Amino acid sequence: MAARGPERPFLFTLAGIGAESTAAHLGNNFTTYLVGGLMDRYGFSPFAMGAWSMAETLSYAAAMFLIAPRARQLDARLLAVAASVLVVLAQGGSALTDSYALLFAGRIGTGLGFGILNSAVNLAAGRTSHPARWISLGIAFQTVLFAGIALGVPQLGAHYGAQGMFLGLAAISLALGLLALFLPGGADPAVAEIAAAPKQPIGKDGLRVLTAMALFAFGTLAIWPFIERTAHAIGVPATQFGQFQSMATLASALGNTVLAAITARLPRALPLALVLGACGATCALLTTVGTAPAFAAAFIGYYVTWFLTYPMLLGLAYDCDKSGRLAVMTTGTWLLAQSLGSVVAGAIAQQFGGYRPIGPLGALTCVLAIAVAWPLARRFDRERPNDGTRSAAAAH
Repeated sequence: MAARGPERPFLFTLAGIGAESTAAHLGNNFTTYLVGGLMDRYGFSPFAMGAWSMAETLSYAAAMFLIAPRARQLDARLLAVAASVLVVLAQGGSALTDSYALLFAGRIGTGLGFGILNSAVNLAAGRTSHPARWISLGIAFQTVLFAGIALGVPQLGAHYGAQGMFLGLAAISLALGLLALFLPGGADPAVAEIAAAPKQPIGKDGLRVLTAMALFAFGTLAIWPFIERTAHAIGVPATQFGQFQSMATLASALGNTVLAAITARLPRALPLALVLGACGATCALLTTVGTAPAFAAAFIGYYVTWFLTYPMLLGLAYDCDKSGRLAVMTTGTWLLAQSLGSVVAGAIAQQFGGYRPIGPLGALTCVLAIAVAWPLARRFDRERPNDGTRSAAAAH
């Protein structure tokens, strides 16, 4: 591989990747408040809101799959700026209507914007010496910001309804979009060499990574659009749920900071299996506990383990394909699986009159994800260089 240019200053890279990672995941983390607000305000059914959430995540995935084949030729900074404009317009426009059809169109717009933003983050991370480390640092950065946002968005909802939340999220996207200027500009330095090389299929290893991500995301994120409603069902108001989410994001920031510090020295298989199993267990508890303290504990555990599992699975993708194409496809697969999970969860909730069966479904799919990823992770552990650095880091 052609030599990379000099590393950008640490703070520039952290501000750019961290801010745009935050912006790219605003929908994933805070659409749940919009779901609850719109159900309260307009009486939309769980199935309708599951489909509404699915429109965002499907659009998110579509954007990432469209970008993946052209990833190394694209300018991460330009992508992030354009995507930020699209998200601001879609969120702001959604605040001005009570039409389900127009709100649905707004979700498509935000989904496309979030997908382009996440692609920009993956591209920027892939141009560093250790992509998985920077993904973890970006998540740590975003979760610190999310701690404050999780306190503010429910307060906006309590005082100004769904319209206030839409406008608040639009303003946050605008502010974060300005920090996209810290991302690296231009195409990847090795783009000419990569363009001349024959295209490689993702192969069996790539399919394992995609399947593991699909199982993980389908099960653990099926409940996510309705997570605030799940808390509401056991007497937890949205403002208190926001406090739980704030605590969870701070704990997740600590977890990902630790992961970023030690990830180059960790084996692949055992840590991945442990956090996947823990995520499944806490996901099951989310919909089966009946008190606020138990829900808070389960939610914090779920949040922390989810955000540890995600960069670990992306690390497998970078190990399989150093170009970053598989990493973008892996994130796109996550959104496709979440999209299906959202509509399935809405149908389950409507059919059974509650959300209780959805959490155990997540536990089952996490077990299946471990079974799929384990052979690949074990092989990477066996092939690990003797000096303790990951093969991906050495390649970069």
